[in-house]
Amino acid sequence: MGVKLDPLPDPTWRVQSPPPNGGAMDVRIEGALTFADGGALWDELAAKLPPATQTAVRFDLSGLDSIDGGAMALLVQVKWDRQTAGGKCEFIGANDAVQKILTLYEGDASPTPKPPLVRIGFLGRVGNQTLDALREAQLFFAFVGSMVLAVAGVLRRPRTGNWHDILPTMTRTGADAVPIVLLITFLIGFVMAFQSAFQLKQFGANIYVADLVALSITRELGPLMTAIIVCGRSGAAFAAELGTMKVSEEIDALRTMGIGPLRFLVFPRILALFLVLPILTLLGDLVGILGGLLVGVVNLDLTITGYLNQTQRAMVPWDVFQGLIKSAVFALAIGLISCAQGLATTGGAEGVGRRTTSAVVMSLFALILIDAAFTLAFHTLGL
Repeated sequence: MGVKLDPLPDPTWRVQSPPPNGGAMDVRIEGALTFADGGALWDELAAKLPPATQTAVRFDLSGLDSIDGGAMALLVQVKWDRQTAGGKCEFIGANDAVQKILTLYEGDASPTPKPPLVRIGFLGRVGNQTLDALREAQLFFAFVGSMVLAVAGVLRRPRTGNWHDILPTMTRTGADAVPIVLLITFLIGFVMAFQSAFQLKQFGANIYVADLVALSITRELGPLMTAIIVCGRSGAAFAAELGTMKVSEEIDALRTMGIGPLRFLVFPRILALFLVLPILTLLGDLVGILGGLLVGVVNLDLTITGYLNQTQRAMVPWDVFQGLIKSAVFALAIGLISCAQGLATTGGAEGVGRRTTSAVVMSLFALILIDAAFTLAFHTLGL
């Protein structure tokens, strides 16, 4: 059995379009137009209007009793499309009520021309990227200066610092990162010893795998790999958290209440990183050496006592302190870059993602640059 549909109600409007006279065409719209009539009105105008470049069109609104904003926006769009295509189109005869809506939607104005497409060459792109990089550097150094002033203010008045968030932040950035740091550094020590085992066996220098692993881990790979892991975990988290607070106007709310976001949000994060990263580096150094020990005992026929004694003879306390100094500076770099990128976020969720990505990339670049600078300085000073 078929279903009987109710007939559609008769429209409360109609369009009359007599043939063009003298290269011009009058389109008379009568009745009451609402946004719900927009689809039918668009189809009827598309069927009745000639191409824009052939005939000028005058929309006669004298018979229009009422119209809402949606329908008026559609009529204005039809007019602007024809004018943009090179034709002539205008509204005439509107009563006072319709004219008010027509003026509100700028129906009597001309369409704004689209700006010409400007092609930027290779040198132009390089210049634009350079200017963007200089602006980012200016914003970052301004942030660092503001942070120095904020820390000085906390030192003068310790009560203004957000000390309560330091321990939870240390837990998130330090204790929660211990498993992944131990796993990565163990595998690095293991792989390094395993790769060098074959070469050392050829010269009967099996015992020197302890020197290679201990010095490489404590001086370079331990602090650097730990910092990279913390950058991917905590640095990205800091940028995303502060970026979300920025776009949701929570930062502005803190300023309105007289709370400085640098003291309240940035200071505890940077201090927590500064405290936990050297501890993570020490744990990573220890586990990395154990990874080399496993290879030495299993693959190089070394004893545990012999391996540990050779490690002790190869290392001096400065080797460990060298890595700890690097890790402290790495922590400051990660915290400053991540928080600066987070507070510079604009543009909603897309902006948060873009700034989080920038925070990780810039932090990684800064870590490699700082590590190279420390290595060159220590070598120059003979340390």
